[in-house]
Amino acid sequence: MQLDAMLRYTEADSLVIVGNRIKAQELALGEGAAVLITGGFDTEEYIKQLADEKQLPIISTSYDTFTVAAMINRAIYDQLIKKEIVYVGDIFTSYDESFYLTARDTIADWYRLNDQSGHTRFPVVDDKKRVIGMVTSKDIVGKANDVHIEKVMSKDPQVVQAKTSLASVSHLMVWEGIEVVPVVDQAHELQGIISRQDVLKALQQIQKQPQVGETINDIVARNLTHTEDSEIVFETEVTPQMTNQLGTLSNGVFTTLITEASSRLLQYYKKGDLVVENLSVFFIKPVQIDSKITIKPKLLEAGRVYAKLDVEVLTGRKVVGKGLIMAQLIDR
Repeated sequence: MQLDAMLRYTEADSLVIVGNRIKAQELALGEGAAVLITGGFDTEEYIKQLADEKQLPIISTSYDTFTVAAMINRAIYDQLIKKEIVYVGDIFTSYDESFYLTARDTIADWYRLNDQSGHTRFPVVDDKKRVIGMVTSKDIVGKANDVHIEKVMSKDPQVVQAKTSLASVSHLMVWEGIEVVPVVDQAHELQGIISRQDVLKALQQIQKQPQVGETINDIVARNLTHTEDSEIVFETEVTPQMTNQLGTLSNGVFTTLITEASSRLLQYYKKGDLVVENLSVFFIKPVQIDSKITIKPKLLEAGRVYAKLDVEVLTGRKVVGKGLIMAQLIDR
């Protein structure tokens, strides 16, 4: 590239990657750009003096220009893959906006809060606003309106703090079957609440981030397509990245394929989102690179909060893998 053409791409606060082209280095520094010299070359003294005057760095590396650019791109991409960690404190409903009851309140107060908020679950606090229980619609069924909340509430409820991760609280809600969790501080005082809906909305928002790089799971899921068969069947092509040194689908890829296919099957039947609780793989046989494989998930049993699925992976009519999934369901 000629210097006048290079000038169009050089701007202040950028980084120019160049070899031992002294004039190009001088031009970059003049425009306010830092310089990374590839190939292990040094530069002239007057270039170093210019860099000192501009308070700009000059970096030298033994790698060639292409390798340096590839390394920088890889580092940036790795950072994009690391999705920003979301904490409870980022999405919970604060204390001022949430509804709660005290131990001395009555069931009549529960009905009053229910009418105001439309919620059916409320944290119960003591005189110091410390969480001591939870009360739900199931707890008050058949009870007189003048019965105190402390008589019907569930004691020592599960709580989280603002620094609890979204992944942790979502795991807690699914495995414990909890719809609402109180958020407390170090002194156990109520700060607010977080609901399952809050968690689902945050998870969906994370998946929509356009700046996030793709992981191998994202790539495998993206290439999984639905066939035109009457039954729910999916296809994908085997790429070298999907196999191990033995020529079989790698464990992680196989797990992703059958889990993603099962999740799409449940969504087709409007059963909700899937969270795998147990996965058993019966066998895996070698598959050829560039071959087409078919994934056939079958719903064996489904309840309100759980599902059992059998999944076959085939090449043509030959079964190359099989798995059994036990999962919990989250309503959308």
